[in-house]
Amino acid sequence: MQEKVNQADDKTLKRSVLIVTSFAAFLTPFLGSAINLALPAIAKDFNTTAIELGWIASSFILSSVIFLLPFGRLADIVGRKKIFTYGISLFTLSTSLIIFSWNIESLIIFRIFQGISAAMIFGTSLAILTSVFGPGERGRAMGINITAVYTGLSGGPVIGGLLTQHFGWRSIFVFLIPFGFVSLYLIFRKMRLEWVEAKDEKFDWKGSVIYGVSIASAMYGFSKLPSAAGWIFLGSGVVFGLLFLFFERGIDNPVFDIRLILRNRVFAFSGLAALIHYSATSAIGFFISLYLQYLKGLDPRSAGFIMISQPVMMALLSPLAGKLSDKYNPGVIASIGMGLTATGLIMLCFLTATSPVYMIVGLLIIMGIGFGLFSSPNSNAIMSSVEKKHLGVASGVVGTMRMVGQMLSMGIAMMLLAIYVGQVAISPASFSGLISGMRMGFVIFSILCIIGIFASLARNNKLNSK
Repeated sequence: MQEKVNQADDKTLKRSVLIVTSFAAFLTPFLGSAINLALPAIAKDFNTTAIELGWIASSFILSSVIFLLPFGRLADIVGRKKIFTYGISLFTLSTSLIIFSWNIESLIIFRIFQGISAAMIFGTSLAILTSVFGPGERGRAMGINITAVYTGLSGGPVIGGLLTQHFGWRSIFVFLIPFGFVSLYLIFRKMRLEWVEAKDEKFDWKGSVIYGVSIASAMYGFSKLPSAAGWIFLGSGVVFGLLFLFFERGIDNPVFDIRLILRNRVFAFSGLAALIHYSATSAIGFFISLYLQYLKGLDPRSAGFIMISQPVMMALLSPLAGKLSDKYNPGVIASIGMGLTATGLIMLCFLTATSPVYMIVGLLIIMGIGFGLFSSPNSNAIMSSVEKKHLGVASGVVGTMRMVGQMLSMGIAMMLLAIYVGQVAISPASFSGLISGMRMGFVIFSILCIIGIFASLARNNKLNSK
């Protein structure tokens, strides 16, 4: 009888954790995709340049990247539920503050705080899932969680476009505030356990600072290329990155255990594949949103309905891909997904101002299928390759690869806008430069994605040899 009660309690815990983490996973991707549709409205409201528009997305990503790994490690020490709860709280607060932004600078500052909150959420959510779900059911749970992410991506363009068109861009943030409070309610009501796998270990503050300086310098420098300042900051980031690796090898409780990469090939190749995949794909929504609204003259609502085709495919396929990764080699499934994404990107290289809209929809669907087949199997491979005490760090690495990839992708996009459009507002006079910059971006992203296929296949060889 006691065994049945324990089984019931375990089932209730699993269901509760899946609901709460999936609910939270919906928030930030929804916001990111909704903001893409609101960019022209924000530009008109604050009279911003194309580069400043890029920083609305990049400031969020940069702050997330800086804090993801440290918060993942801190969660292993002080409690994953605690950091997760703080993240939802800060997300709700910063979202409320953005409603009252008075200029582009204040909006970017509040977006930085949103990025920090996202680091707390994504640095712990996969670790909590992995703590609760065993190897035979973990892929399915991650598939459902990633479906929530893609549902947010799906709903963002449609809901964001409708809200922006009828109530203004600030209404997007008003819409999200109740979701934050519901998430907090679910955490306190449903997630009654705490997960602390490295309670007696010390937190590596020095390493975290060096890591943050390295990432901030490198990413800021990358966004400023090809200027001299960009190269200086990028070089400084590389130097601090090497210093971080050297420092981490010499301490007992590093914020990132280098041995996870040096001795765990599955972890290393899976992380590299994720970094390349997100670097090659994250700016697609940014470019397509500008293309549809500026070159095609569509309103935010119409553009949103077109852009929804990609994340809908992601949401539909992620649970199936995650379930398959519990039974079959996750690297093989992820590699197929990477190949489909590369196919869509290569075809986007031929985009012109007169390209039919149905072609855009078709290519977004192809890439959506690729995304859906890649993400949950790749995350399953990463999280299943480490010990329990490293789950928070592994979760942080998954999030870091995603955010660094997004930052690199947006950095490439902003660099191309600076080269082809310049420090001016987007107007009909700059449309030819905009389409040229987009095509060059798709060429770069295609090359990256092809390289990513080889990285994923190299991981597969290691998996097959184990």
